[in-house]
Amino acid sequence: MPKPIPSQLPQETLQEALQKALRTNYLLEHIIAIQALLEEHQVFEFSCLDNGLFPASPAADAKNTGYKNVWIRDNIYVAYAHHVSGKTDIALKNVSTLLQYFKQHSSRFRRVIDTQTKPSSCMERPHVRFNGLELAELDEPWQHAQNDALGYFLWLYCKLHAKEDSRGSNKLDRDAIEVLTLFPLYFQAIQFWEDEDSGHWEEAPKIEASSIGVVTAGLKELRSLMANRSSPPQSWHYGGKVVNIQLLDNLIECGYMAMDTILPAECNQPPPQSRRHDSALLFLAYPLDILQESLADLIVDDIIANLQGELGIRRYMGDNFWCRDFQNLPKNIQNSPYTDRQEWLREHAKEIVLGEEAQWCIFDPMISAYYGRKYQSKSGKPEDLRLQTEYLNRSLNQITQKGYIVEEKSPEGIDQSVEIPEFKCPELYYIQKGHHTPNTSTPLLWTQANLLIALEAMKQSLLQSPISK
Repeated sequence: MPKPIPSQLPQETLQEALQKALRTNYLLEHIIAIQALLEEHQVFEFSCLDNGLFPASPAADAKNTGYKNVWIRDNIYVAYAHHVSGKTDIALKNVSTLLQYFKQHSSRFRRVIDTQTKPSSCMERPHVRFNGLELAELDEPWQHAQNDALGYFLWLYCKLHAKEDSRGSNKLDRDAIEVLTLFPLYFQAIQFWEDEDSGHWEEAPKIEASSIGVVTAGLKELRSLMANRSSPPQSWHYGGKVVNIQLLDNLIECGYMAMDTILPAECNQPPPQSRRHDSALLFLAYPLDILQESLADLIVDDIIANLQGELGIRRYMGDNFWCRDFQNLPKNIQNSPYTDRQEWLREHAKEIVLGEEAQWCIFDPMISAYYGRKYQSKSGKPEDLRLQTEYLNRSLNQITQKGYIVEEKSPEGIDQSVEIPEFKCPELYYIQKGHHTPNTSTPLLWTQANLLIALEAMKQSLLQSPISK
């Protein structure tokens, strides 16, 4: 195995060492060496609670931003990254603790299922952001109507346990079946295929194809789990309600029918809810893989053509989170729910200039992995390997350099300079005083996870590439 590429010259910086390692045509040994360099310098250090959950970020200001808390969505991506990199035990521990959290707060599911009515407030929905240490809900207002977060949990929990169960181990216990039964019944009760939720970006509710798609992917994995168990029961029960293959098939069909009427857009409701391009749709193509290839290709092409920036990829046009000079906004507005921030910007005549949105670092690795999967299982085309390489290199170039400073006010209103840590995976780059800089949520575990997934996907491509043999 090749040795790591730490500074073989004493004066060489980490970024210089990384830049020397980047290539337009990789051999397997090159990727192994790059990954070793990143691991040696803690790029893939995932700060973890004793119970297996991951706070969003260990950044110095995580307490002020709320990133010390646990997001279900982020945890699923971190757990999935561990799974694909051969550390499935860490992923299983994570989803098992999330299952425990859902069991502890299952009354939120049960109230909706029992009454067959949608909650009138997002705070009445299952909470998708919480205190990970105590598995406790947070009292502060938040956009908890996020069907995608629930769908992600169902997707990965069932995927991991289907693999374990096929080997005759890690059977589902009573608690697991009890909790898993609630998910399809809850999705049925809220009619997820036409439910307005806040989605991946925790914003004003709308009917979003990305949320519908994630729930559909989760239901498909649950169906597979139920159908492939060594002694599958005919049905699972909650009260007088039944979860069986037929119910799951009906819900999955509802999901696909809804997506057929919306995709390739994110939302086709009238303005201001309508949205043609949104990078959240990327996740339906990878890692969920629930779209026909032509539609998945169209969505990826749309994102590249309409949302890609020089450094990263925008979530959508008009995004106000970490917009230009975001650090000058009051701290309580920076960290407030989307609707409060939107209202404050409107009242203070702060317009979002199209093209100046934050460029995120969680998307390029997924595009790289998407082209990797196409190359490995579908095309074998050199062009797909070239694109996989291009987007991997974009991802690696997002790792922070030395000297980035964010000048902001502390929660007490005192001017301060925050130095962004070097050689870390940032959440995003935004415009500060005319120049792009990483924001203070550096490192972000979701970015780390996606980069690790992309590297693992590249290794798989190179194992079958004629160039590497």
